[in-house]
Amino acid sequence: MEYCNKKINYSLLVLLLLLTACSDNVDIKDMFISPSSVNDRYEKSMAWNAEHPYQTIAVATEDYLIMNMSDSHVGATKNTYSFFDTAKRMNATAVVINGDFCTGHAADYNTFHSILPPSDSLISFLTLGNHELYFDGWKEFYSRYGSSMYYFTVKTPTTKDLYICLDSGSGTLGSKQLAWLENLLTVERNNYRNCIIFTHVNLFRIRRTSSTNPNMEELAVLLDLFAIHHVNMVITGHDHVAYEEKLGNTTHITTNALKDGEANAGYFNLIIGYNTINYTFTSL
Repeated sequence: MEYCNKKINYSLLVLLLLLTACSDNVDIKDMFISPSSVNDRYEKSMAWNAEHPYQTIAVATEDYLIMNMSDSHVGATKNTYSFFDTAKRMNATAVVINGDFCTGHAADYNTFHSILPPSDSLISFLTLGNHELYFDGWKEFYSRYGSSMYYFTVKTPTTKDLYICLDSGSGTLGSKQLAWLENLLTVERNNYRNCIIFTHVNLFRIRRTSSTNPNMEELAVLLDLFAIHHVNMVITGHDHVAYEEKLGNTTHITTNALKDGEANAGYFNLIIGYNTINYTFTSL
């Protein structure tokens, strides 16, 4: 019986996708198969990074706030407006937008870009989700935001913290990005107090879903790197359901979706103190 139900559900899903493709006047393969590979995006991202130095944000105190949103799937914008307004009101040091902020359509990229606050009012960092790649969306992402894999630092009066943003939009980091991450951790990690990684696809699946799953061999390599280099936290989205787990010294976070109409819509606050990392899940 369970097999029959799954077969029926998959048939309905295929029918829905076909109808969606027809209504948008696009080939269904263009919806979910990106012509860009993660290794191609690595090459373009590294070229961008060479021309746009990694950012350092100086703060006047030892305590500061990084706010994180994921899976807004703009479209609709009420929750996204609320998030940005709150970040500015709370004087967040920066916000990280952790993928699937739009649907991949150029029109939705335009909508999101129109409400993204300018950098002089709120510093924003974006990671790439699977939805940003749909409808050949990498071109849209790159033309507006540049690199999909990079890092930034926050410098307090006495120390500095390292934040790494990774591209998992294809469900894998790919060989080149993985080598870049390993080298970055090997060369730079010991120069920083904390190391926190943002990426879209959550590494651990906590419920049955058709969402992209991480490559198991790659996951084993990543967990080893996190342990060796004392990565404090990995923050992801993608699954739309908040989850937290600690493996060794690394806390793994999956955030709720910010999408309008989501029953458990919300965002994530990362509060850095002198010798502490605290966090809260905030519901809308």
